[in-house]
Amino acid sequence: MAVVLITGTSTGIGLATALQFARSGNKVYATMRNPETGSAALKAAAAAENLKLNIMQLDVTDPASVERAVDNILVEAGRIDVLVNNAGLGPLSVIERTTDAGAHELFETNFFGALRMMVAVLPGMREERSGTIVNVSSVAGKVAGMGSGLYAASKHALEAISESTALETRPFGIRVAIIEPGFFKTAIIDKATSALHLDEASPYAAAERRISAIYGSAHSIGGDPAAVAEVIEHAVTTKNPVLRYPVGIDATVFINGRFAGTDEDWLTFGDEKSDDEFWADFARRFPMPTA
Repeated sequence: MAVVLITGTSTGIGLATALQFARSGNKVYATMRNPETGSAALKAAAAAENLKLNIMQLDVTDPASVERAVDNILVEAGRIDVLVNNAGLGPLSVIERTTDAGAHELFETNFFGALRMMVAVLPGMREERSGTIVNVSSVAGKVAGMGSGLYAASKHALEAISESTALETRPFGIRVAIIEPGFFKTAIIDKATSALHLDEASPYAAAERRISAIYGSAHSIGGDPAAVAEVIEHAVTTKNPVLRYPVGIDATVFINGRFAGTDEDWLTFGDEKSDDEFWADFARRFPMPTA
């Protein structure tokens, strides 16, 4: 039985991952910023399957909260075998419309929050000479598209520290895995698309229409977050681990499509095209799965 700490478990991938590890008989600490208001769905799902979960308050943007939660788990369970860094934000915006406050908020959760968690659990894992850290990135950790610049930057940064940590901790028996989901039906997609600025008078109107349509397609092609949870458990338990795990057919499509040509080819992809021409080219470059 492994002791598993998961962040961001109120919805989506985090919720599914907590259930997945609990089904396998692990001692799961499912954490979230506000258990009083955010734990109802997880509690109901666990009760429906008669699964035992330890739901705990943890705000990855608050160093004191991180330290308190990790210390409490170490006192109660004696160790942390697996950390799944899942908590994250995913706003969409063209760069000119971003704010300093919004950029800092995004990185506090997606990058610094994950970093705090890693720093908090690594001493214990190093002493035990075992452990696995799973960082939930995104296809955006590889591909920076229109409207996802800040989000992609945070995931690129997360992948960089993941790779570095994997190199540094191998001598201590610690593994690091990077999960790169494509589109899955999660609250983060809904929040991202609902917050996107759409204004036909905007100088970025064409780009914003296309961004909204691409991310809105998650409702038709997006997968079940449970599929990501299964890959996360596999990354932890497999005897043949790899560093990166793209998840979802569309993840492979986006990554392959982005790197099929040169950087310059990517930059000029949407130049001087009508919407119809853009979508025709998009379909050829990114042959997406149908629902």
